Amino acid sequence: MSLTDIEAPPLADVLSTLSVDPAQGLSAEEAASRLAQHGPNALPGKTVPFLTKLLGRFTGPIAYMIEAAALVSLLLGRWEDFIIIFGLLIFNAALELWQDRKANAALAALKEGLAPQARVLRDGSWTTREARELVPGDIVRIRLGDIVPADLRLTAGDFASIDQASLTGESLPVSKGLGDLAYSGSIVRQGEVEAVVIATGSDTFLGRAARLVAGAGAESHAQKAMFQIGNILIATATVLALAMVAVQVYRDIVVSSTWGLADALDILQFVLILLVASIPVAMPAVFSITLALGALALSKDKAIVSRLSSIDELAGVNILCSDKTGTLTKNQLTLDIPLPVQGTDPAETLLIAALASRPGSDAIDDAVLSASLVTEARATETRNRHRVVTFTPFDPVSKRAQAEVKDPEGRVFLATKGAPQAIVDLAQAGSEVAQAVNRHVAELGKKGYRALAVARSDDGGTAWRILGVLPLFDPPRDDSRRTIEAVRARGVSVKMITGDDTAIARETARQLGLGMNIATAAESFPRDMDPDNPPAAVIDLIERADGFARVFPEHKYAIVKALQKRGHVVAMTGDGVNDAPALKQADCGVAVSGATDAARGAAGVILTAPGLSVIAKAIEESRRIFMRITSYTIYRVALTMDIMALVVLSTIFLGFQPLTAVMIVVMSLLDDIPIMTIAYDRTSAGPEPTRWRMPHLMGVAGGLGLASLIQSFGLLLIGMEVLSDPTRHAAFGLTDAAHLQTVMFLQLVAGGHLLLLVARTKGWFLSPPHPAPTLLVAIGATQAVAVLMCGFGWVVPAIPWSLIGWVWLYMLVWLVILGGLRLGLEKALVGGLGSWRHYRDWLRTPLFPTRP
Repeated sequence: MSLTDIEAPPLADVLSTLSVDPAQGLSAEEAASRLAQHGPNALPGKTVPFLTKLLGRFTGPIAYMIEAAALVSLLLGRWEDFIIIFGLLIFNAALELWQDRKANAALAALKEGLAPQARVLRDGSWTTREARELVPGDIVRIRLGDIVPADLRLTAGDFASIDQASLTGESLPVSKGLGDLAYSGSIVRQGEVEAVVIATGSDTFLGRAARLVAGAGAESHAQKAMFQIGNILIATATVLALAMVAVQVYRDIVVSSTWGLADALDILQFVLILLVASIPVAMPAVFSITLALGALALSKDKAIVSRLSSIDELAGVNILCSDKTGTLTKNQLTLDIPLPVQGTDPAETLLIAALASRPGSDAIDDAVLSASLVTEARATETRNRHRVVTFTPFDPVSKRAQAEVKDPEGRVFLATKGAPQAIVDLAQAGSEVAQAVNRHVAELGKKGYRALAVARSDDGGTAWRILGVLPLFDPPRDDSRRTIEAVRARGVSVKMITGDDTAIARETARQLGLGMNIATAAESFPRDMDPDNPPAAVIDLIERADGFARVFPEHKYAIVKALQKRGHVVAMTGDGVNDAPALKQADCGVAVSGATDAARGAAGVILTAPGLSVIAKAIEESRRIFMRITSYTIYRVALTMDIMALVVLSTIFLGFQPLTAVMIVVMSLLDDIPIMTIAYDRTSAGPEPTRWRMPHLMGVAGGLGLASLIQSFGLLLIGMEVLSDPTRHAAFGLTDAAHLQTVMFLQLVAGGHLLLLVARTKGWFLSPPHPAPTLLVAIGATQAVAVLMCGFGWVVPAIPWSLIGWVWLYMLVWLVILGGLRLGLEKALVGGLGSWRHYRDWLRTPLFPTRP
C-alpha cells in the first residue's frame, strides 16, 4: 500500500482501510502476515559482487586496446612492455573502484537515516521492536528526539513539532495535529503522539528518494569521449594494418613467390607491434592522473572531489540548480526590525519578546534571543534585574508563549509572543489595532516573511497592549549574491530550487538578484508524472523558470533530468536527503558544507566551506583541467595518425619500413610515459562552458595529424633522395637505410613532443600561458634521451651529430608551420570555413608576440 493511496482520506477511513483498532493495534499473527506481504521496513539494497565490479573496469574500447597490447607484448616475450602496460590497467581499475565505492555511499546513508527501533502497539500492549518489523496498520508512539520510523498518520495526542528539513527543504519544524502526515526519517522536536503506519520501506517518502538515488546517474561525458576516440583509433589502425598486410602478402606470394611461415610470423609481429604503438596506452592513466591532481588543487579551495569524472563535467556545466535552504541562505531564522503597533520603542518590543523566550526552546526563541537589538535589550534587562517568575513554552493550541516577569521595582507583568491572530484574539484588540497587525502580516507575507506579534499586560492578563510585529526570515548567505554573479560571468545560469513556499522563494530570489519567474512545482508538475520522462510542456516550463518552490525529491530529480534531455550539462547543489536523487542524477552533484551523509554520498563534489563561494573557483579550475585533457587527446590522436599512416604508406608505396619493431616500442614509451606530466601544465580557463565537441576536437587532431604526416613523409623522401645520390652522403652524414630509420625515429620522438607544444593551446604556442616547468623538464629529458640514443647508437644505429642537427632544424621549421596551422584550424572550425576574415586575422597574428 503506497503513501499516495491514503494520505488524503479522513483518518477514520484510513484506519478502516488498514483494518486496525487504534486502541489495540495489530495482532501478532496479522503483523506477521503483513510483514510477509509488504516486506521489512527497510530500503532494498542490490549488492554487486566485487568480482563483477572489477571485471567491469576492464571493458570498453580503450581498455580492449590496452589489453590487446599487453597480450601481444606477453606473446612476444617483451616483459618490460607487458609490465608497464599491465600496471597502467591495474592503476586505472583501482582508481575507478575507489570512486565507485565513494559514489555508492548515498544509499547506505539513506538506510542509516531510518529509525533503528520503534514503540509499537501489538495485541493491546506497547513493546519496543526493531523498526524494520513495522508493517502498514501498526500503531506507534513517537516523542521528543525520535526518528519517525515509517510514514505515519497521527491518531492521538495533542501535537508534535517535526523537523523534516532534510526531506522537504522546509526551514522550520512543522507542527502536526491529528490526521497529519509524518514522514519516515524526520525528527520529532516537540510533543508526543500516537500514529498509524501507512507506508513502509521503499513505499515511504524516504524510500521513493532512495529508489531515485539507486536509479540515478548520468554517463560521464569523458567516458563517452574516450569510447568514441577509442573506436576511431581502432577503426583507423585496423584498416591501415589490413591494407599493409594485404600489400605485403601480395608481394611475397605473387611477386616474389617466396611465401612461408617465417614471412607470416614476421608480418604478424610487425603489425602487432605497430598496433601496440598506435594504441594510446597512457590515455586512461593521463586522464586519471590529470583529474586526480585537479582534485588535489580543488581540495585546497575547500572542494573535496569524491568522483573524478565530476571535474570533467563541472567544466561543461551551463546550468546550476541550487537548493535554497542552507545553501543560498543561512538556514538560520533571523529577526528584522520590529514593526510598531501600540508600541513606539523597538527595544521595548524586543525586550518583551526576549522575556517570553527560553534559550534552546525552539528555532524562533533562538532567533529572538540572538538578534543584535535583543542582545542590547538583554543587557538592559540584566542591568535592571528583570526576573522571569514563570514561563509557559509555545503551545500549538494557544499558538503563543508567555512569561510572568517581575521588574526591579517589584511590579509583576506578563510578556507574550506568538501567532499574530492568536495575540489579537488574546488582547481583544479593537478594529484599528487588528487592522494594523493584519496589514503588517500581509506585507510580510508578500515577501515570504514569518510574523510574530508581541504583547504586554500590566494587570495580570485583563488588558493587553500589542507592542508590535516581529519579522522573521532566513537571510541569504553573505557571499551568495557575489557567487551567483561570478558563476553567471562564466556562462552558467542559476536556478533556485526549494521546498519552501513560493512567496519565500520569490523574496529570496529578489535579494539574490535571480529572476522572479518562480514556478510552484506542486502545481506545475502533473501528480502522476514519470520523473524520468517529463512531458514536453513541463520541460519547456523548466527551461524558462528561474526557480521552483514547494518541490519534493522527485521534482528536483525531474528538473535535472528534463534539463539534461534538452542537452544541458547540469550541476546540482544541496545538503539534505531530499536533494540526494537530484545530486546523483546531475552531471555534477555538489554537496554543500554541513550536508547529510546521503547528500555527500550522492554528490561528486563536497564543499567544506559554508555556502557556494568556492563554486566559481571550482568551475574555473575544472575548465583548466579539461583543457589539459583535451590537449593530450589532440596530441595523441594526431601522433597516432602520423605513426600509423607513415609506416603503412611508406611500406605500400615506397617498399621501405621507416621504423624497426624495437624503434616502435621504444618510441611508444618515450612518447607516452613522460607526457603524463601534462597534468601539471598551465592552461587558461575559458569564459564559457567547455564540452567534448568531438567534430571540433577530431578536426583539429586530424588537421595536425595530416600535417605531421606530411612533415614525416617529407623528411623520409628527403632522406631517400640523399641515399640515392652518393655525392650527398658526406654532406648530410646519411649513408644507408638503417641510418634513415634512426633519422625517422628521432623525428617522430622529438617532433611528437614539439607537436604537444602546439596541441596544448588554442592560440600561438609562444603566447601565455607558457608550459609548466614540470612539463618542459619532461619534454627536455625525453629529447635528451632520444638525441643520446641516436648519437651514441643506444638500441638504434648511430648517426652523426651533424645529421641530428639537420633533423632538429627541420623540426623547428615545421614547429612554426604547425603553430600557424593550429591557429587557422581553430579560427576556421569556430568561425566557418568560408570566412575570409578569419584567415586575414590569422595571417596578421605575430609569430613572436611582444610582452605588454
